[in-house]
Amino acid sequence: MNNVINLSFPVTGTELWADHNHRLCAAICTEFPELHELKGFAINTITGIPNKQGKISLTNKSRLLLRLPVEAIAQVYQLTGKTLNVGGYAIKLGNPELQTLKPVESLKARIVTIKGYTEPEHFLGAAHRQLQYLEINANIGIPANEQGEPKRLSLMIKKKVGEVIKNYTIIGFSVIVSELSAEDSIKLQIHGLGGKRRLGCGIFCPNIIVYRGKTEYDAAAIIS
Repeated sequence: MNNVINLSFPVTGTELWADHNHRLCAAICTEFPELHELKGFAINTITGIPNKQGKISLTNKSRLLLRLPVEAIAQVYQLTGKTLNVGGYAIKLGNPELQTLKPVESLKARIVTIKGYTEPEHFLGAAHRQLQYLEINANIGIPANEQGEPKRLSLMIKKKVGEVIKNYTIIGFSVIVSELSAEDSIKLQIHGLGGKRRLGCGIFCPNIIVYRGKTEYDAAAIIS
């Protein structure tokens, strides 16, 4: 039996930077510094509608999903009702829904980053080796972007080194893992791939098919 769950917080606000992961982590850990050292704690990207200008608009369906060990629920639940300043934008967190991990055949991570692997072919090789290390037997691929190329994403991070603030860029790719057994699906959701969980990287969730009109959009375009 696994001891990892999700807490899904409703988010109230107007908008956020699309690249808000580092700011979000900083806001949460400023409010509760002990969460910075919490083992197995992952902070997923807040959902919203991208405006193609570097920001997302928040809606009544916007959620902050946190993945954590069961024994840490009381610590993380303290975020309920808090207003956070995320890069100059205020968001308020509502009462979270507790979600157990569900075994599904196909999982998707918005971004996976593996240090030293910034080209699709080499990245996939490294990701596949990590699956093998976890003893997960499945298909892995990178979904295509609108131009039909592997979906590459980047995260901008500001880090204070001494008295100087430096900018860093983390490169990663969206990843879909399919044909998972029930056991392997749970295992991948618990362990993830790559690093930077508190920055929303390597966090796998069910790969949901979206319907637009009569057209079905899924992971059909995969670079693998």
